[in-house]
Amino acid sequence: MCYSLSLQSSIDFRNRSSIKIIHGDRAIFTSNLKFPALAKRDRRGRLLLCRGRGVGSLRFRGDTAVDLCGLPRHRLRVDCSDAGRTPQDTAASEQPSFSEFITSERVKVVAMLALALALCNADRVVMSVAIVPLSLSRGWSKSFSGIVQSSFLWGYLISPIAGGTLVDRYGGKVIMAWGVALWSLATFLTPWAADTSLWALLAARAMVGVAEGVALPCMNNMVARWFPPTERSRAVGIAMAGFQLGNVVGLMLSPILMSQGGIYGPFVIFGLSGFLWMLVWLSATSSTPDRHPQITKFELEYIMHKQQTSTKDNKRNTTGVIIPPFRRLLSKMPTWAVIVGNAMHSWGFFVLLSWMPIYFNSVYHVNLKQAAWFSAVPWSMMAFTGYIAGFWSDLLIRRGTSITLTRKIMQSIGFIGPGIALIGLTTAKRPLIASAWLSLAVGLKSFSHLGFLINLQEIAPEYSGVLHGMCLTAGTLAAIVGTVGAGFFVELLGSFQGFILLTAILYLLSALFYNIYSTGERVNFDATG
Repeated sequence: MCYSLSLQSSIDFRNRSSIKIIHGDRAIFTSNLKFPALAKRDRRGRLLLCRGRGVGSLRFRGDTAVDLCGLPRHRLRVDCSDAGRTPQDTAASEQPSFSEFITSERVKVVAMLALALALCNADRVVMSVAIVPLSLSRGWSKSFSGIVQSSFLWGYLISPIAGGTLVDRYGGKVIMAWGVALWSLATFLTPWAADTSLWALLAARAMVGVAEGVALPCMNNMVARWFPPTERSRAVGIAMAGFQLGNVVGLMLSPILMSQGGIYGPFVIFGLSGFLWMLVWLSATSSTPDRHPQITKFELEYIMHKQQTSTKDNKRNTTGVIIPPFRRLLSKMPTWAVIVGNAMHSWGFFVLLSWMPIYFNSVYHVNLKQAAWFSAVPWSMMAFTGYIAGFWSDLLIRRGTSITLTRKIMQSIGFIGPGIALIGLTTAKRPLIASAWLSLAVGLKSFSHLGFLINLQEIAPEYSGVLHGMCLTAGTLAAIVGTVGAGFFVELLGSFQGFILLTAILYLLSALFYNIYSTGERVNFDATG
């Protein structure tokens, strides 16, 4: 039996003199890292096992591990077999260049996801701008305005768990198409509903929430199917950049569209845009790479090879029973770590998204258009930093940092940073300084997407959809409390700053909880305790 070593170029061998392959409890291969025929060192001192332009790779089976002697945290699982190297292995092991990556079908898929999430947030945020003239024309108090804005969240509370379960069963493509169609229709009909009655307006906004509850589980599902683990952080960064740009588009374009087409102009434009997106999505994408008619052989082999281990654990649920094991999922603390992370993320996200235009308008006395622009700038920062965070996260993992530590680093930056920045926001005396503090808070917040959000795929790959739904439900409850609570808090105490300080403290406490209980490893939900 012949065992061969397979290494990725991101493993750092600096100051390590030996390497050992272990099969079961027996050392089957030991080397002093001298591979004169195949190996070379790069400028950073990393040992590369190369053949052609790609990194040498062999497929294995069995209980085999690579152990960098003297460095236990760099112990890596690999597959082992006695089969020789095949042409397919060679193609699959080659790392795509940047030009190949950026023109690949998987990047086109995530670009479409980013557009869908941009529409998702644009349809959501338009009410944050429209609420100002609506409140003035109809005599609504701040507390009642908070209730109207929270009507979206009533619907958002209902759908994530059911939607996540359907995503696990049917895949992200179909469910995303239905979701975009429904929320675009509800957005398009909002002007008619507002002119009909208050209850019709609340129902239309709740329907937007119901439909948008499936968006993020669908994104997670499609990213897990289309991207290998070493590229998922970047993929999530691209998708969530679209999510944040939707805030920018909604906040900046809404006042302009209102000035040209009345209060309801943005609802009509954004609603019609969703239907156009749906037509492109259904015709140009597929649920999985192997079903895509235009994908190249190289890209397909690369994706399937990299996902060889994870696909065994992430099979779609196609049985007749689709009721998830809620009790088992909730019995593990890593589940609660991502739930708490998502709850705090939603609290901060919706409080800032819903109340910042009113905050700038009432505290700094700027007009509606200026308030929308001051509120939009931070979300532009979040879109940019989200991709940087994704690139850095993937880089850490490729260089040997454990997934657990990487997720905790990203989550810490994503929660502790905003907590400190919001404290700074309460001290700002001018709107420009306040917008700078808010930009810092929202920009750093994007790092948490590479913490709790992508962590869902890692701890429960077979239940990532329903677990994401559970997290969104908890997050929606937190968002309702935060959005409605902010209005009552300001009316009772007459201060936005106090509520912002409370949000900052909650960010810091949530970061501590996540760092104590989270993990980047797959959790065995069949085990008790």
